[in-house]
Amino acid sequence: MGSFQGPRDWGRLLTALLTPFHADGCVNYSEARRLASYLVDEQKNDGLVVNGTTGESATLTEDEKLKLLEVVLDEVSSRAAVLFGAGTYNTAESIRMAKEGEKRGAHGIMLVNPYYNKPSQEGLYAHFSAVAKETSLPVLLYNIQGRTSVNLETPTLLRLAEIPNIVGVKEASGNVPQMSEVCRLAPHGFRVYSGDDGLTLPLLSLGGHGIVSVAGHVAGKHIKQMIEIFPNNPLKAAEIHHRLSPLFKALFINSNPVPVKYAASLLGFDCERVRLPLVGLTDSEKATVKNAMEGFA
Repeated sequence: MGSFQGPRDWGRLLTALLTPFHADGCVNYSEARRLASYLVDEQKNDGLVVNGTTGESATLTEDEKLKLLEVVLDEVSSRAAVLFGAGTYNTAESIRMAKEGEKRGAHGIMLVNPYYNKPSQEGLYAHFSAVAKETSLPVLLYNIQGRTSVNLETPTLLRLAEIPNIVGVKEASGNVPQMSEVCRLAPHGFRVYSGDDGLTLPLLSLGGHGIVSVAGHVAGKHIKQMIEIFPNNPLKAAEIHHRLSPLFKALFINSNPVPVKYAASLLGFDCERVRLPLVGLTDSEKATVKNAMEGFA
């Protein structure tokens, strides 16, 4: 059993839960439930994020998103944090989804940079602050320029960190100097999570809190060990990081979550299918992922 204590105790290892589909394309809620339990009990995740990029949020309907949240909360909410990805490129819709997530009992809200419409820094501030104002839940910002075409710059983030229920950021910019600056300047207690598995250890060394992971589906217990031993044995943590690095690389050989869905299927989960416009891995890509899985097991 986990040790989840409350809505602000998310832990250090969160995994962005993938969404399994039936052969007809419908969401496989029973498999999502089974996978969620496995990630908490066997892969030692402290929490899960429902409806993130890895969950194929862009092609889920509102009803599917909310039912997934309900299913995952029902399965693991007593022993793990469950965050809900409520962010979209539409502020009003994001507010509505945040309220729906809170109503269903989510332990936190994740808000991605508004994508496609490319707001200014002032627009980002206005968007995030407007959503945070409409929920009492703690909010995790999600900065991923590669998928949104905008970067949440540090001065803007620091302004947002002054809002009481904006308590952390998932930094997936890939910009280590920026991540370092955020760790240095963020207020005490503000949690900086890596959004890239391969940068978890570097971020910990800079004062980061943890990881919102993709690889946590298949290597969570190893990542958890790396995080836990880092303060007292950084060289051993580095050994684990290096052992996992080929897996981290393989899981992004194609667009996320296509590789990790195949990787999790190798563990016996019916979760390989993706929704268009994503398509499955080629045979050579599958071989790369399989080899990486075998390499750390």
